[in-house]
Order: sequence, then C-alpha cells, then structure tokens
Amino acid sequence: MKKLAIISTHPIQYYAPWFRYVTLNKNLSLRVFYLWNFGITPKVDVGFKQVIQWDIPLLDGYEYEFVPNVSTNPGVHHLLGLQNPSLVSQMKAYNPDAVLLMCYNYASIYNFLANWNSREIPLLFRGDSHRLLKPTGIKAWARRQFITQVYRRFAACLYVGKANYEYFQYHGVPSNRLFFSPHAIDNYRFFAQADDAQQQAMLWKQELGIPSDHAVILFAGKFENKKRPLDLLQAFLAANLSQVSLLFVGAGSLEADLKAVATSHKNIYFAPFQNQTLMPRTYAIADLLVLPSYGASETWGLAINEAMCLSRPVIASSHVGCAEDLIHHQHNGLVFSAGDVSALASSLQEAFSDRQRLQCWGQEGKKIVSQYSYTQATQGLEEALDYVISSITLNKRQVIDSIKAR
Repeated sequence: MKKLAIISTHPIQYYAPWFRYVTLNKNLSLRVFYLWNFGITPKVDVGFKQVIQWDIPLLDGYEYEFVPNVSTNPGVHHLLGLQNPSLVSQMKAYNPDAVLLMCYNYASIYNFLANWNSREIPLLFRGDSHRLLKPTGIKAWARRQFITQVYRRFAACLYVGKANYEYFQYHGVPSNRLFFSPHAIDNYRFFAQADDAQQQAMLWKQELGIPSDHAVILFAGKFENKKRPLDLLQAFLAANLSQVSLLFVGAGSLEADLKAVATSHKNIYFAPFQNQTLMPRTYAIADLLVLPSYGASETWGLAINEAMCLSRPVIASSHVGCAEDLIHHQHNGLVFSAGDVSALASSLQEAFSDRQRLQCWGQEGKKIVSQYSYTQATQGLEEALDYVISSITLNKRQVIDSIKAR
C-alpha cells in the first residue's frame, strides 16, 4: 500500500468527497494536511463578502491534520496568508512515500519546497492554471522563468484538463511527467438528488416570483469583476428574449451595481448565497447556466460540472478553463469570446431559438460530465504515484549498484 500525504490550503467542498473516495482505494493510504481551517468554522469569504461555513461534512471519512497557521492575516488571497512553521516536521513524522501539493503560491509552501528532500520522498503537484489569456511583457517573461523553476521540484504533475496540460508544458514539464486527473465534483450526490431538486426548484421558482412559463438563465457564484455578471446582464437585455428570466444567485462586491441596473428592467431576479446542500436545487431551477468569466482566474469553473450533473446546458466564455473539455459546441452548450457582450447576447439567442434542442443539450452534458469523476481523477493519481515511486526506487538501485561496482 502506497502512503500518500496531501497538502491543501483548507477543507474544500469539492476536494473532501474526493479524499473520502481515495481512502476507499485499497492501494492507497492517505492523510491530508490542512494549512487553514476556513470552511469548517464561520469565516468571512473575501469574494462573497459574508460569513461562510459549508453545510456538508468536509472532514469525515479520511485522515487529516491541521498544521498551525501563524499568519496575522490568515487566508488564501495573499502570499503571507498561510504561514505554517511546523509543516515540514509534521510531514516528516508521517513519513509518506510521496507528497501531493494542491497549491504552491504561499509563504508556507515555498518554505516547505526549500526544506524538503524530494530525492528521498518525491513531490507531486496537481494544478489547474491556464494561459487562455496570454500575458506579454517582461513581467510575464520573469513569471514564466520563476514558475518553471518551481515545477522542477516536482517529480510529476497532475493536469485537470487540456488548457492546464498546455500550461504545464509551457512551463517546461515534459509530457512523460504529466498525468490526467480531471477536475470533478461529487457527481453521485448531484445525480441522486436530481428528482428531488426538480420538485424543490418548482416551489422555489414560485417563491422568487418568476413566471411559471418562463425559462430561466442562471448565474450562480460570486458577484465580482472577474466573473463578469454585468456582462451577462447587459447581454440578456440586448438579446431581448421572449418568456425568459435571468436569475442571479450569490453575493459579492457587484451586487449593488447589478440591482441598480435591474430595477429599471423586468424579468431579472436575485437570490442570496446558497450553501452546498441547496446547490442541486439551484441548478435545477435553470434552463441554462452561463459562466461569463474573464481573465486567468477562472481556472476551471466547477459550476459547469454541477450544472451538467443536473442535465443543464451551459454557456461559458473562452477564458473558462473547462470550456475546451466539457463544452462540446452545439452539442451540450456554447462558448463565446470572453468579454464580448454582443457575442454572449447572440449565444443566448442561439440557445433559446430551439427549446427542444436546448433540453437535448442538457442530456448530452450529463453524459459528458459522467466521464469527469473521482474515478478518473484517482486513476491519474495512481498512475503518477506509480511513476514517481518506481523512479525513486530505480535511482536508489542505481546508486547502490554504482557503490558496489567501486
């Protein structure tokens, strides 16, 4: 049995079910080392601008340790938000066969990388960054050199999709050290709740005052610039769709701006932040999910996975990391050029030009997302572990043979 340590910033609603799934694997022994306790205790979320505590179990079913964080301003929104002096000693005490990092751009991780003997116990990295918006200039060049040096510390990298694969290659990671471990959610939870969610959504639609004969376009997430909810609002108004309403679910810094525009128009609705147990209902109310993000920050877009599990068609911008993997144009959704409001308006018109086709897109999406599950993610993890552990073993044998030959 391989003994794996995972370093993660904090308990995350998408990762905890995966860790439980991996624990069921008879070939792996797993322990997760958390650098912060956000998500299990009430804390202010910077993006949502409100106190958040997830309402699904995040620590059940797998081994974990919290590594004390001494940062005076703890969080994942800045470099010094994670400072964990005892990380190396706690990791050595566990003595794993390999260590998987889910992040690196924090003071604590840089200290760990500088002080960990990766020739004895190899390091893996699972990331989701992309270069769909390609920066230029001296700063971009310097950043590329720096990141390339960071990735040289890892014996293998797990990539979550096509754009992420290209990102790793751009930073010098050879293809033989790249293993596919796709971004996934707890598909089974969403599949199992689909029927109940549909019934709940019908009642919720009445409570929100959305006409029963209206189709619903859904935006679910943080109301912030990088998510571009204002682009969607403007595109919806420009599209001038008949018997279609727009629903914003979430919170954030742009909420007042969105509501200010919406007050002078009809068929635009708002609902507050919905916790995890209510997310199946949130997607079930929709006839179409739209994720119009701009920039490099939408590294994947797991809302797309969630909506597709509820058989919902999707529209995403070209800067959404999962677009190339999960959205098959004109089969389960559409992709538009990021930041182009008129292109988004045209996509909305195209989607609702054939309501029956739109439903078929949703069914096709469920088939596609079924192949992006914890099973596939774990398979890639196992392949990477086999590779790095066998490489370490081979290197040790070569050293021993070399000594004997003398």
